[in-house]
Amino acid sequence: GERGNEMAEVLLEFPELKDPRSNRPLMERTVLVANTSNMPFAAREASIYTGITIAEYYRDMGYDVALQADSTSRWAEALREISGRLEEMPGEEGYPAYLASRVAMFYERAGRVLTLGTDRREGSLTVIGSVSPPGGDFSEPVTQSTLRTTKVFWALDAPLAYRRHFPAVHWLLSYSLYLDDVKDWWHNKISPDWRTLRNEAMALLQKEAELEEIVRLVGVEALSPRDRLLLETTKSLRDDFLYQNAYHEIDTWCSAEKQFLILKTILKFYHHGLEALAEQRNLKEIIALPCKQEISRLRFIQEEKIKTHVEELNKQIEVAFTK
Repeated sequence: GERGNEMAEVLLEFPELKDPRSNRPLMERTVLVANTSNMPFAAREASIYTGITIAEYYRDMGYDVALQADSTSRWAEALREISGRLEEMPGEEGYPAYLASRVAMFYERAGRVLTLGTDRREGSLTVIGSVSPPGGDFSEPVTQSTLRTTKVFWALDAPLAYRRHFPAVHWLLSYSLYLDDVKDWWHNKISPDWRTLRNEAMALLQKEAELEEIVRLVGVEALSPRDRLLLETTKSLRDDFLYQNAYHEIDTWCSAEKQFLILKTILKFYHHGLEALAEQRNLKEIIALPCKQEISRLRFIQEEKIKTHVEELNKQIEVAFTK
C-alpha cells in the first residue's frame, strides 16, 4: 500500500545499509514484497500472505525472521474492496464481517517452532504489523481487531515526533502483555531487580503526566521540591533512557544489560535525591551535581566499558550525597 516513489527510495537506500554485526549489506538477508497503491487491490490483498509465506519458508530452515507489514490498514481496505465486489454483507464501516478472524489468522502464524526433519532446528517468526487509522481514530475496526489479537502495542505519538524524540513510542499508551513471560529471562540473565525498577519508572512517568496539567496552569515553581525532583528524574528517563539516536555508532544499539544499568543509575540518583531533600538540602544543588550530568552520557559509553563506568559513577553519586 505504499506510494511508488517511497518504494523506489527503499530500493535505493537498503543496499547501502550495513549490518553492524557482520558489516555486510543488510539487503543480503532482506526480502521486499511490494504492491504500491496504484496496483490492483487484489494484489495488495495477496501481498501480505506472500510476505508471511516467504517468512515461514525461512523460519522452517531454522532462521529467526522478522516480518514488517506496512500497513495492515491498506490490506484491510483491499479486503473491503474485494468484499464489496463480491456483494458480501458488509460489517462495521463497510469492512467485511470476517475482518477480525482474518486479522487473527494472520498474526497467529507468528511464533517459535521446532521444525520437522531429521536434524533439530529451531526457528522463529516475529510479526510487526503497522496500523494507520484514518485521523488517528483508534476505535475504527482494523485497530480494534488488531488490539484484540496482539499482546503488544506500540503507540507512535505525533507530538513526540515533532519534538524530535525518537523512537516516537508513547510510553503510557503503549503496553506489553508478555511481562510475565519474559520476567524469568530478565531475572536470570540480567537482574532480579528488573521488574521492580521497570514498574517504578512507569509509575514516575505516569505521575509526570498528572503533574503536567498543574505545571501548565501555575508553573513549575508552584510544585513541591519532591515533585520538581520527580520531573527532573522523568526528564532523565525520557532523554537518557527512552531516547535513541539511530545514526550514532554507539547509541544505535543497546544491550539489555546496558539498559538495566542506565535505568538503575537514574533511579539511584532519584532515591538519593529524595533522602537529601528530607535532610533539607537545596534542590538546585542536587540538580547541579556533576554526577547528574554524567548520567546523560551513559548511553554513549561502549558496551564493554559500561559496567565499569556505571560502578565508578555510582561511587561518585554516593560521595556527592554524603558530603
